Amino acid sequence: MSKPSVYLSLQGVAKSFGSFTALRSIDLDIFKGEFVCFLGPSGCGKTTLLRIIAGLEAQDSGRIVQAGKDVSWLPPVKRDYGIVFQSYALFPNLTIADNVAYGLVNRGMPKAKVEERVQELLTLAGLPGSGGKYPGQLSGGQQQRIALARALATSPGLLLLDEPLSALDALERVRLRSEIRQLQQRLGVTTIMVTHDQEEALSMADRIVVMNHGVIEQVGTPEEIYLAPRSPFVASFVGKINALQGESLGGGRFRLGCVDVDCSNGANVPAGRPVRIYLRPEDLVAHKPASDNAAQAQIRKIEFLGAHSFLTLAIDGMASQTVVTSIAMQQLEEYGFTVGSRAGIAVLPQRARIFDAQMEAA
Repeated sequence: MSKPSVYLSLQGVAKSFGSFTALRSIDLDIFKGEFVCFLGPSGCGKTTLLRIIAGLEAQDSGRIVQAGKDVSWLPPVKRDYGIVFQSYALFPNLTIADNVAYGLVNRGMPKAKVEERVQELLTLAGLPGSGGKYPGQLSGGQQQRIALARALATSPGLLLLDEPLSALDALERVRLRSEIRQLQQRLGVTTIMVTHDQEEALSMADRIVVMNHGVIEQVGTPEEIYLAPRSPFVASFVGKINALQGESLGGGRFRLGCVDVDCSNGANVPAGRPVRIYLRPEDLVAHKPASDNAAQAQIRKIEFLGAHSFLTLAIDGMASQTVVTSIAMQQLEEYGFTVGSRAGIAVLPQRARIFDAQMEAA
């Protein structure tokens, strides 16, 4: 299979606001037809980067090349994209049909063609027959579907989504993120979505760009970001994590308090080096009998989440450090675990990520 072509290239993009540096020399290639999420906490630069791509904000330096054309200093109207905002940004005094048709009318498309395209888009958005209504008559999720239809009306080469789901309730967010992803795959439009919601990014993206303090921490597939974080920040920001202080004994063995564990990913860490070992809740297995790489612990808290629960455990010999592990409901019942009861805890050593203790997670 041939490698997809680069559709959008960001080259050394930087931006400051007074003494605040929002972006530090961003380099990133986005492939044609790809769905990419810019993920990070508030103030990390992800929205500023999206606005620069759209021409709504001017970079201080760097180039933006879209479909082989340098668009670095073109105004928004000269760039080939559609955009959807968090706030829907529909015209309240225009009907749904007129909102969707807005860009087409401005381009001088014949009326019959406009009407045909509007009906096609309303059907695509799952709202056929709603053209005569006004935005105020629709739910938040329906309004965002219309905003998406309007953004796609001119068949742009690039679709930009700026926190499009954050104003919706939880159920509508889950429903709409699935619909957006399916629509994007059906149309094959190159898409960039800004979000601070890790679950959205993991479930929707082909690749995730994790940002922090104006730089890119890591770019990778959802699986790579979750299972193989390259920095303490990525490990801590994406998904639930246990960060345990320890010391390398050499040869992939580590001491955590009075507990020694084998972690094959740390075979090259010199003996005596202080480390932090990052483990997902599913990388720690709670059970009744002792086993290899196991310790004994006391259950401090049980957080019921339906099909599974999170157990907070204090491991013997690890001083004040606690860990969180995930356990299926049937196992919770089978083992008879309750707050205060004892449990064995085993580490899946191949899943541990080892970082120098002096590296910052935020």
